[in-house]
Amino acid sequence: MAEALVAWKAGDYGIALDLWAPLAQGGLARAQSNMGAAFLEGRGVERDLDKAVSWLRLAAEQGDPGGQRNLALCYYEGWGVPQDQEQASSWYEQAAEQDDAEAQDMLSWMKLIGGGCAQDYLGARVWAEKAAAQGSVGAMARLGDIHHNALGVERDPETAAMWWSRAARLGHAEAQAMLGAAYLAGKGVPRDVVEAIHWLMRAQQGGAGELAAGFLKEARAHARASQRAEAERRAGEALP
Repeated sequence: MAEALVAWKAGDYGIALDLWAPLAQGGLARAQSNMGAAFLEGRGVERDLDKAVSWLRLAAEQGDPGGQRNLALCYYEGWGVPQDQEQASSWYEQAAEQDDAEAQDMLSWMKLIGGGCAQDYLGARVWAEKAAAQGSVGAMARLGDIHHNALGVERDPETAAMWWSRAARLGHAEAQAMLGAAYLAGKGVPRDVVEAIHWLMRAQQGGAGELAAGFLKEARAHARASQRAEAERRAGEALP
């Protein structure tokens, strides 16, 4: 398994698959999960969703969290199986309970919107906190939204800004936009037009231009030329 993983990370997918295949056929769950992922992504083999689902199901039913998470994705997207949000939610939860950060993040999102499961703000927050503790940037940004919009908690601008800041510094464009808006309004952070423009510009550069645009226009209108120049300088630097 270790040799195959080294080959996979090096881009030698064929070698990795040659090593995983007999292990998967022998019933090793992690090898089955990896075979399923290869067919799902079309790495080292032609993409084949039916084979992907077959291998992932074998792994998932043995309790492999990666297999469970990828099988959940197949149900969520309707890849190789009929689209089924309830099945997706169920498999994501099984993987999340095994501390799989990606599954925890996705389960949090599904519970927040009530997709495939009952809407559950508390569950959404708890799973987002678990994923964020493992470094999930999307979960950090979602926690900012949860505390900003009072979804199952009292509105808490400081906590919202703290989570947006963590996600923003890791490159999450929507969190950068919301952090910029917080600096513009002085909600949860001191009002700072330079920091507002700085983060809103990063958000725009990162693909959240529509969300940032109105805030950025307002921030620039309230800034002096020297402040706009300083914000642009900060936005041009690499993230710390």
